[in-house]
Amino acid sequence: MTPPQSPHPTTASGPRFIVDTRPLWRILVPVFGYCGLWLVAGWILWWGVTATPPEGLSQQGQRALAVFSVCVLFWVLNVLPLMITSLLAIVLIPLTGVLTASQAYSLFGSEALFFILGAFILAACLMKSGLSTRIALAILDRFGRTPRGLLRSVLLLNVVMAFFMSEHAVAAMNFPIIAEMTKVLRLPGRRSHYGKALFLAMAWGSTIGGIATLLGGARAPLAIGILRETTGKSFSFLEWSIAIFPLVVVLTLVAYGLLLWFFPIDVENVKAADEVLHEKRLRLGRMRYQERATGLVMLGTLAAWILLGEEFGLASVAMTAVVVLFFLRLARWSEIEGYVNWGVLLMYGGAICLGSALSRSGAASWVAQGTVSEWASNGWAVVLVLSALSLALTEAMSNAAVVAMLLPMSLGIASEFGLDPRVITLAVAVPAGLATTLPIGTPANAIAYSSGYLALRDLIVPGAVLAFCAWVLFNLMAAFYWPLLGLSVGVGG
Repeated sequence: MTPPQSPHPTTASGPRFIVDTRPLWRILVPVFGYCGLWLVAGWILWWGVTATPPEGLSQQGQRALAVFSVCVLFWVLNVLPLMITSLLAIVLIPLTGVLTASQAYSLFGSEALFFILGAFILAACLMKSGLSTRIALAILDRFGRTPRGLLRSVLLLNVVMAFFMSEHAVAAMNFPIIAEMTKVLRLPGRRSHYGKALFLAMAWGSTIGGIATLLGGARAPLAIGILRETTGKSFSFLEWSIAIFPLVVVLTLVAYGLLLWFFPIDVENVKAADEVLHEKRLRLGRMRYQERATGLVMLGTLAAWILLGEEFGLASVAMTAVVVLFFLRLARWSEIEGYVNWGVLLMYGGAICLGSALSRSGAASWVAQGTVSEWASNGWAVVLVLSALSLALTEAMSNAAVVAMLLPMSLGIASEFGLDPRVITLAVAVPAGLATTLPIGTPANAIAYSSGYLALRDLIVPGAVLAFCAWVLFNLMAAFYWPLLGLSVGVGG
């Protein structure tokens, strides 16, 4: 008798369950067919890159480029989680003979990775202690007494907090506070200009502040890690902030102006929200030992990064601070490990390994000379092109993937145009952190969009204007401010 071709229920004395009697091939084909499709696509791409040896590129470089192409395909189309694609890169690089296994896996010991790990743990302790929430409520309660004052406070609060914590952590922490304020103000959802402005101020502030220091997002330490592995040069904690801070200040002012322009304030007062903030502050009570001690450790860590980071290394300072927090019983591993994004560490380890493989094999400089070199005639034009590419790609890709994709190739042309490799690093890494247009561009945008106050158009149109302003301001800063710091872009060269 032919068995039925669809699942049917079977009853017994125990619980009811389903027996699937379809042929095994019908069950497995949808599962393995998807995997096979991407494996075939990856193999075709690999074959296309390695089939004909291009002039001027070694066999190692050709294979490194093939690994890179497959990883970019998987990153862009999200075939695998980003961190798993990065692990795939680490596996393929020694298998294809681009680097030895010991060389590839030793790059996981990069200083950048340990700095990122330390930054994650420090931010987790800051949130766990309650100090970050206390600071946020104090600022909003003190300066948010009027509609404009509250909007300014939300924007500036997120900007400043993103100096010390990852931007998505800042947005996630402040979102419930802002959501409660919009609730007590009885703002009418998507019809409220003020509600839209508050949530965009949260997202934009987190994003803008996140580029100011090495703590705002892991893409900056990743970029510095690739720069160091490729050229031996680097940035100190203070050097990075000095190079970027003018852009942060001006872009914050532009963002505030755009919020008022696109979303004119439509509430008369925010007294109800002020009362809620004041009540929340009172409920916190006096500052506890854990908050005071955590704050002192954070201040000491910042001072050490600025004064001792170049001599002892940023990662060494971060790891020392972590040990001190645990030594003083300010943190418990069972509480902290859930805050650490281990997937990000895997992803950045793979990206640094891939970047090093492209550089050592000569593939990075070969690609850069055939692409960016064709589009740019001088150093400033290179910065214009790279910053535009980075800003555009980061709206659809992870900012880490953008850095991992563009930076190794771009560093290959620094000498051709007489550019300091650090200029190339800034031109890629900073715009990669300024996704303001789409919900998928950054977690801060997604969190703001999830509020229900923003239609997609409310995010895209003002965000696109802000992104364009950011690109213009960034390149003006590169042309006229960076040369004062010894970072010449060769305007008119």
